[in-house]
Amino acid sequence: VNQFERAVILRFGKLRKGRARGPGLIFVLVCIDNVMKVDLRTATYAIPPQEVLTKDSCTVSVDAVVYYSVSDPIRAVVQVVSFRYSTCTLAATILRNIMGQKNLTEILSERESIAFVIKEALDSATHPWGITVERVEIKDVRLPVQMQRAMAAEAEATRDARAKVIAAEGELRAARNLKEASDIISKNPTALQLRYLQTLNSIASERNSTIIFPMPVDLVSAFIR
Repeated sequence: VNQFERAVILRFGKLRKGRARGPGLIFVLVCIDNVMKVDLRTATYAIPPQEVLTKDSCTVSVDAVVYYSVSDPIRAVVQVVSFRYSTCTLAATILRNIMGQKNLTEILSERESIAFVIKEALDSATHPWGITVERVEIKDVRLPVQMQRAMAAEAEATRDARAKVIAAEGELRAARNLKEASDIISKNPTALQLRYLQTLNSIASERNSTIIFPMPVDLVSAFIR
């Protein structure tokens, strides 16, 4: 018996007392003993894509991977006809049942927590068979093409709405700043003149051949008198 195996022996169809034999050399009576070897290494089963109707009436295709091992070789032989087939079939059934209790948003955003729930449910169901479920991973969640297009359109509309809100908030802040600046300048005529000269300086730096600017009223009034 290999290091990763255990031998379950039935003598005249009756389980021999004690634990499963191995690893190493074991002695059996060929004529009356029936020896069944059980592999204790972790096995992997890829659940085929399952069509699931979610809680909010959306159809999705979900596949997953189950990692399990035999913790009790005797129960794995005596309690169930084929522990591999039974574990794999039960895994697909539990996957469909739990996914059917979730809505689409939860399935897309909470894969890890859903995988943990599936793992706990499957481990509890297979424990009497001497099976330990080590891990469950949800590989892929596929949506119908029409639903993918609808979700893409919804996401684009959400982005556009958010961009408009951000632009409106920016314009509001700019308007407030302009109002505050105008209030300050209106209370101080000297600041208004300095701003006027700064504007002329900015225009002159652009190297335009002709500059037209309004004449301040204060300067014109002196000549009128």
